[in-house]
Amino acid sequence: MGRWRPPAEQSTALITRDGHARLKAELDELWRVKRPEVVRALAAAAAEGDRSENAEYTYRKKQLGEIDRRVRYLSKRLPALRVVEAAPSDPSAVFFGATVEVEDAVSGETSRYRIVGPDETDAKLGWISIDSPLARAMLKKRLDDEFEAQLPGGPRQFVIAAVDYPL
Repeated sequence: MGRWRPPAEQSTALITRDGHARLKAELDELWRVKRPEVVRALAAAAAEGDRSENAEYTYRKKQLGEIDRRVRYLSKRLPALRVVEAAPSDPSAVFFGATVEVEDAVSGETSRYRIVGPDETDAKLGWISIDSPLARAMLKKRLDDEFEAQLPGGPRQFVIAAVDYPL
């Protein structure tokens, strides 16, 4: 008997125009370039004979499964996404697509984040998901507003230092 897990929360189906283009390009590359290459390599490995001891065959089967899994996910996810192309009617408040500079109320450190969809997050660039605790806490806040975010390390106080929409 398997271990029961509650269903995962539905992620927000918003994405920027650039993020949508990147996912579409990834799907096209997987389907038109990588998958045919792996299928050719798999056929060549299968032609070598005994498949039970053929490491190349086993590797290519796993690789093909990973590509097919990602293609299936992207094929279902892309039509469900809603592309946000314009800044909100109130650009002084924090909404999806905003680049926000926040100051830690205790240490005074400033950090810059961009609120994006869950499919395009990138920690190195400071792009955080709209579903993250920090982004949820800062939504609808304005310049100089204080807010508290429940982060994994415990609650922290922040102040909005700047709001910009690069859309």
